[in-house]
Amino acid sequence: MNKETLEQLTATAERLAGAAEALNRVLDRLDAQQESLNAKVDRIVAAVEEQRNDAVHADDATSVTALQSRVAELEKTNQELKAQSAHMARKTLPPLVTALLGKNSDADPMDSAALDKTLQALSVEQRIAVKAEMARAGIIK
Repeated sequence: MNKETLEQLTATAERLAGAAEALNRVLDRLDAQQESLNAKVDRIVAAVEEQRNDAVHADDATSVTALQSRVAELEKTNQELKAQSAHMARKTLPPLVTALLGKNSDADPMDSAALDKTLQALSVEQRIAVKAEMARAGIIK
């Protein structure tokens, strides 16, 4: 090889070595940037998870409070309904039934046609209630 070619090869080798060093520096900077970005992403993920956990705990507390108030409301309604049912439970026949029976008093068991005729003046709901009371009292079957 001649001297000129050797110098060209040396110059090219030096340029390649310089380019390799420059590439190493660029790769080092890219690695540093990647690490920095990974750290930022990790912080963001941690913050989002923390907010979500806080929101879940807040929702849990809110739902527990709402459920407790709902239970209290239902217990109050239950007590009111028990009081109403105790008031509504009768041991004797209502005066209306007694009066109707007095109009149609026979010693024999009531004839269903006569009973229907007697109760005709009442509404359907009242007729059902009267017949239920009479059945409970054992007057009709």
